[in-house]
Amino acid sequence: MADGELDNGHGDERFGIASYNIHGCVGLDRRCKPQRIVRVLNELDCDAVALQEVNSRPGPHADSMQLDYLASQTGMQAIAGSTILRHLGHYGNALLTRCPVLAVRRHDFSFSKREPRGALDVDLAIHGRPVRVIVTHLGLNPGERRYQVRQLLKLLHVAEPDQPVVVCGDINEWLPLGRPLRWLHGVLGKPPILRTWPVWMPLLALDRIWVRPRHALLDLRAHRSFCSRMASDHLPLKAIVASLVRGSGARQAPGKTEGSHKTD
Repeated sequence: MADGELDNGHGDERFGIASYNIHGCVGLDRRCKPQRIVRVLNELDCDAVALQEVNSRPGPHADSMQLDYLASQTGMQAIAGSTILRHLGHYGNALLTRCPVLAVRRHDFSFSKREPRGALDVDLAIHGRPVRVIVTHLGLNPGERRYQVRQLLKLLHVAEPDQPVVVCGDINEWLPLGRPLRWLHGVLGKPPILRTWPVWMPLLALDRIWVRPRHALLDLRAHRSFCSRMASDHLPLKAIVASLVRGSGARQAPGKTEGSHKTD
């Protein structure tokens, strides 16, 4: 079994979901090449991919509008969750998916005068069952992250308790025992910790995927290939998740129930 892999022997249908900070499609050679990101997405072969740092602005090339380009080249539907809107373009989070989209919500997590941040909150129909996918990219400042995780927890605590939830993104938390991660683990369960940044020598687990119920997470790994080591400054994370019937047991972490978390 590979490092970081989980397997609970679940026999239900499965789906793949990834989280990938594409760094504006700028690779190790400091060149913007969206074609390399397309190759990595094809290697991942997921039903949905959460993206961060998608930079779309009009330009002389067809791939200047990065989100539209990635969608057209992969045959996936694109949902923008931009956090910075420009006169002629946008930047931020996005979701690519092969699955039917049931609902889309966008939440503002911006803190003080820091870079605007937010969450893209999407309900997908996966194997005919509703699954909630939340895509985010948290800030660099510790106080900023604590505020943003509190906002994220509010979303989770008003969620339907029996609806499967996947939370994924670049959390930017350097400390494995930091409060933001402990709060999230308390509500979503603790997945394996996989280092994804910097891509040339991964030292930090900045990117995360949580699945609720926790036992539905069958496999989690950082995707390493020649192309993924060149295309961005982050490695993508890929999870395999069991498709669950609503009401099949959205388990909480031991000792935790909905609404019981503390963020003091």
